[in-house]
Amino acid sequence: MTGSEAPPSFRLAYIPGVTPDKWVRIWNERLPDVPLALTQVPAAEAAGVLLGGDADVGLVRLPVDRTVLSAIPLYTETTVVLVPKDHLVTAADEVTVGDIADEIVLHPLDDVLDWERLPGRPALERPATTADAVELVAAGIGVLLVPLSLARLHHRKDLTYRTVADAPESSVALSWPEDAHTDRVEDFIGIVRGRTVNSTRGRQPEPAGSKGGRTEGAPSARRKPAAGKAGGRTGGAAGGKSGGKQTGSARRGTGGSHRGASGGKGKGGGRGGRPRQR
Repeated sequence: MTGSEAPPSFRLAYIPGVTPDKWVRIWNERLPDVPLALTQVPAAEAAGVLLGGDADVGLVRLPVDRTVLSAIPLYTETTVVLVPKDHLVTAADEVTVGDIADEIVLHPLDDVLDWERLPGRPALERPATTADAVELVAAGIGVLLVPLSLARLHHRKDLTYRTVADAPESSVALSWPEDAHTDRVEDFIGIVRGRTVNSTRGRQPEPAGSKGGRTEGAPSARRKPAAGKAGGRTGGAAGGKSGGKQTGSARRGTGGSHRGASGGKGKGGGRGGRPRQR
């Protein structure tokens, strides 16, 4: 197979901590002829990868520049503090920023939390990456605040974490360039949003008013009695008034559209729509 004959692929960039496995599986089931290429990129580089045309969509951390990128927020992560298992904060299930005010809090260069004011005491140097900061936590040099997914990504048996109730949180979104909203992008949006295969937007909409191949209203139009026959079915033929109450079947439209049709009650007579033969 030559390069020109190769099937078109769809490229997904995702940041550390995000697990796109479920969406990838559904994509492969629905679009087996369109290979899905995955690329993990640092959170700070995700927007550049999308704008540079190196990926069709990305699972990124907010915020993004909404003037050039579209974004659908997916979820917001809890922030946790990563500490050695024997640390004092492990005595509680949840802590606050004030509880670690006396701790050295590591602030890696790839930190994804938007701090107005950094908590705790600063380290002498900033670690280059979150992975480097995790190594320093294990060495007892400080503690580290990260989104829960990153704490799980860098899991170690000698470390644990606790939720920090009042720390900034980080949101994950599906993003793509504003000027590159293609059908394939819409397919992936549908998968992430949980649409079924038959409800994906932009795919062969049913004709208006159609349901199961039949046009709504057609059956009742066929059953509508002819104008010339209506008079023989009214209570007026028996000398009573035909404007009485209708039964449930008449209200549902199964007995035609005329008042006083068969099944109605006439004030001058008993039940029944047809007059007696004399």
